[in-house]
Amino acid sequence: MNKKLAKIKYLPNNFEVIEEGDYVICAISGKEIDLNLLNYWNVDLQEPYYSYKEASVKRENE
Repeated sequence: MNKKLAKIKYLPNNFEVIEEGDYVICAISGKEIDLNLLNYWNVDLQEPYYSYKEASVKRENE
C-alpha cells in the first residue's frame, strides 16, 4: 500500500485537507504523521508537529 503525502490547511481547531493523502511531515523531526493521529500544529506558520514535544521545541525557538 502506497502512502501519499497530504496537503493541509491548518485552522485554529481543525484542519482542512487540500490534497488527499495519508500523512504529513513534522516540521521539527521530519517524522511522518498519519492524519488520524495529527493533533499538534501551528496555524500561523502552517506547520504540523509529531507531538507536544516538537511543538514545544518550536515555541522555545521563536
